[in-house]
Amino acid sequence: RPHRTELYEDPPLGCWPIVYSPDYNITFMGLEKLHPFDAGKWGKVINFLKEEKLITDDLIVQAREATDEDLLVVHTRRYLNKLKWSFVVATITEIPPVAFLPNFVVQRKVLKPLRTQTGGTIMAGKLAVDRGWAINVGGGFHHCSSDKGGGFCAYADITLAIKFVFERVQGVSRATIIDLDAHQGNGHERDFMDDPRVYIMDAYNRYIYPGDGFAKRAIKRKVELEWGTEDTEYLQKVHTHVEGALNEFKPDIVVYNAGTDILDGDPLGGLAISPQGIVKRDEVVFRAARSRGIPVLMVTSGGYQKRTARIIADSILNLHSLGLLGRERPACALGSPSL
Repeated sequence: RPHRTELYEDPPLGCWPIVYSPDYNITFMGLEKLHPFDAGKWGKVINFLKEEKLITDDLIVQAREATDEDLLVVHTRRYLNKLKWSFVVATITEIPPVAFLPNFVVQRKVLKPLRTQTGGTIMAGKLAVDRGWAINVGGGFHHCSSDKGGGFCAYADITLAIKFVFERVQGVSRATIIDLDAHQGNGHERDFMDDPRVYIMDAYNRYIYPGDGFAKRAIKRKVELEWGTEDTEYLQKVHTHVEGALNEFKPDIVVYNAGTDILDGDPLGGLAISPQGIVKRDEVVFRAARSRGIPVLMVTSGGYQKRTARIIADSILNLHSLGLLGRERPACALGSPSL
């Protein structure tokens, strides 16, 4: 019997299936600046969406932190215990000075935001099935598997979201992961290596981290990209392979890892996609899933430039303007201002 979890309680019906919490953002003593990641990008996305009047605070679903019991659905106790060592967290997040901080500070300032984003992805899985789509403004920690973190990913939120829907949502027994972050998603690949219920499509720069040859064996549709790939070639490949993947295997949910580190100039991605190309890419994925009536859960994953928050917001606004998020603006919980 599945354990009881707050992550699967129903949010107010009127809320948008957009999941976020101010706890997502990592800010302490300037240490977050030592990683190329914009550790406040999630809050910036929400602020742009508010400025454009798409959402208000009471219209979004508040993410809750995943508990140890939630995390143990996928993670080994041994792995979770390892995170009690600051140097292990420093290695995973690639912020070396974290090694010298007391672990209670690391838990509160680094791991709690990541656990809250992970809770957000799990919540968004159920919401996607209920509403046809959901977006977690954070998450997408695709380098983490059940017993190993890395590449800024401390919890396997994609694996967790899928295992949760399989165990708890009736009629959901097949999932497709479409991973379009610039890096190979070796975490979920290792977790679902021998699981015929999960189909993985992964498009990534073949020359960069993690280069995990073993994990590649789990990819059903592998799109290996060259340095500096540009919009035309990229979008053609994404379109062909997303359509092909969804024709080849009929899932009950699509988990879309929408990394923005494919952006031209990203210090880690090595690809050359324009902001417009990213917006178009997300549209291709949503159109393919929504036209087939397949629920889609989007997570935002990697993206290491200051301008990525604006692009993510623009993409969500574009999906809304095209009617790909459902046409109606919700009237939220009773008594709250409607938009």
